[in-house]
Amino acid sequence: MEFSADSTVAAVEGAVAGLSALVVQYAFSVIGAVLILIIGFVVAGMIERWAYRGLGSWKGFDETLRKFLSKIARYGVLAIVLVTVLSQFGVQTASIIAALGAAGLAIGLALQGTLQNVAAGIMLLVLRPFKNGEFIQAGGTMGTVQEIGLFATEFKTLDGLFLLAPNSELWSQAVTNYSRNPTRRNDLVIGIAYDDDINKAMEIYREMMAEDPRVLADPEPYIYVSALGDSAVDVTCRYWTTSADWWTTSRDMTHKAKERFDAAGLTIPFPQRDIHLFREPVAQDAAQ
Repeated sequence: MEFSADSTVAAVEGAVAGLSALVVQYAFSVIGAVLILIIGFVVAGMIERWAYRGLGSWKGFDETLRKFLSKIARYGVLAIVLVTVLSQFGVQTASIIAALGAAGLAIGLALQGTLQNVAAGIMLLVLRPFKNGEFIQAGGTMGTVQEIGLFATEFKTLDGLFLLAPNSELWSQAVTNYSRNPTRRNDLVIGIAYDDDINKAMEIYREMMAEDPRVLADPEPYIYVSALGDSAVDVTCRYWTTSADWWTTSRDMTHKAKERFDAAGLTIPFPQRDIHLFREPVAQDAAQ
């Protein structure tokens, strides 16, 4: 089969014309896609800044959650921009959304534990059972909160160690916050001997409470006999301090009480038990 020069030229011209048409068609698509990307990135940045400033106007809104939600708004806009760009090249939007949904489901299943920590972190930041600088206990975790992240929370323990706890574990435990309330109660319980003067012990308590400025006058300290034990009579002083003074006050009061009870001649007995032995009379010999 022979090809003439005219037919070859015609075929080349047809291919060039078709290619030119494709170039013109997709050139507009490429230019449109580039413009959409540029505008989309600008709009996404603006929305992120607006969301960050808007959430900051809410008093007490957590800084970590504020950054997270503003980033979510940015990425949401960028996702819409990506779908729009792909549609410029004839890709069906429905198939794009289906593919993104399938990918999101796969990622969610693979990162199930991580997403639980993120969800728990958001709940901790919204409900705020504790915040930075507060001393808490949640299950086996105890320490001062340093930073609440989206995945985990940083603590400083009583012995100065760094502790990182997953948010999901903190969210699933009952939280005891030792710093949240402004005041806190303490019970000072000391046992004295049964022969000692109860009123003298109670008077020592009253003097100690009146002398220490850290002890609050309202509620007023309450002094009473709390128990009659096996070895001692327990005399209790129930008083209130600020949460910040609780630790030092409780230790100082125990120290002072021991010194003053000793000076007043009051005995703090050791656990003891009296044992009485009874001897049964020896039976006389029947023959006698």
